Amino acid sequence: MSVSSLPLETLTERQRTILRLVVQEYVETAQPVGSTVIARQGELGVSPATIRNELAALERAGLLTHPHTSAGRIPTDAGYRFFVKHLMAAPELPSADRRYIRIQFGEVGQEMDQWLRLSTSLLARTTQSAALATAPRSHQSRYKHVELVAIHGAKILVVLVLQQGAVLQQMVDLEEPVAQPELSKISNELNDRLAGLGAPGIRKQDPILSAFAAQVADLIVDMMQRLDSQGASQIYRDGLTQVLDLPEFAEGDNVRRIVHVFEEPSLLEQVVEDFGHNLSGSLIESTGNRAGPAGDIHVLIAGDGRFAELRDISIVLARYGVYEEATGVLGVIGPVRMSYRRTMGAVRYVAALMSERVEELYGPQSQG
Repeated sequence: MSVSSLPLETLTERQRTILRLVVQEYVETAQPVGSTVIARQGELGVSPATIRNELAALERAGLLTHPHTSAGRIPTDAGYRFFVKHLMAAPELPSADRRYIRIQFGEVGQEMDQWLRLSTSLLARTTQSAALATAPRSHQSRYKHVELVAIHGAKILVVLVLQQGAVLQQMVDLEEPVAQPELSKISNELNDRLAGLGAPGIRKQDPILSAFAAQVADLIVDMMQRLDSQGASQIYRDGLTQVLDLPEFAEGDNVRRIVHVFEEPSLLEQVVEDFGHNLSGSLIESTGNRAGPAGDIHVLIAGDGRFAELRDISIVLARYGVYEEATGVLGVIGPVRMSYRRTMGAVRYVAALMSERVEELYGPQSQG
């Protein structure tokens, strides 16, 4: 049995309290925690000698270690995992932070790019770590609106807006020029018939569309299918400079490692893709269709033995969006010595606000 999967009952109540105090103190100070510091907390009512014995027991269990000749202990990766799973209070973000974040979201525009950039900026600032977010992607794109615009001669521009907020454009050369009033009429016909449909549903409309509208509908299907077949979404990132100010990344090797993790898209895409599948279940358990505060949060500590590049690094991830419509992933990247309760609370709260934004992109027709 691995240390991280130790059942809670294997530790006494006192040992659990001491482990919790060590983690909290070390996260706060970045200094090894000794028995005197724990005794000073006043929660145990026992002597420093008794605490030293318990610290030694926790070290033998693999939950604590001591650097060099220091008498103080620091959590191991397994100790952090045990803390997050068994000992940490429910994730929570102070009300003042929640209020500030909600105000900022209320002031940003409706453009997806704007609120994705805002989400990473606010997460990075709130957690003093780096942040990432992917744009919401649909399992199947759904039609929202199209505009056909006369450009020059027989050339027109097709501007397609999808339910998930994506805007696609394509230039088309017609066999002969079509006046803008006629193009607007065809646009209205398509918007009346196709709203909320995916590609299969649009194809079924071909027999009842006018000849030119049916040709445009076929082009729209091709545009949507190309988008659906694309790979991972763009990853928005912010806050690298804040992470580099932390003591864990003061040395050359650690600096290079965190910069590589943050700037190398393939690694982040692998992590997001891997855990995005695991996080999808959180949408089912949340209230209604929204992936909000009830959704699961995944904490990846030091790579969990799967990603060697993530040693000394923790990533907190959550999925946001509307179930079976469009979802994305957001998270925080920082040192293993992370304030997990605050970070998880921040990720959860921003995920709820981002879910609201995604939900606004879907009208009642999106469920048809």
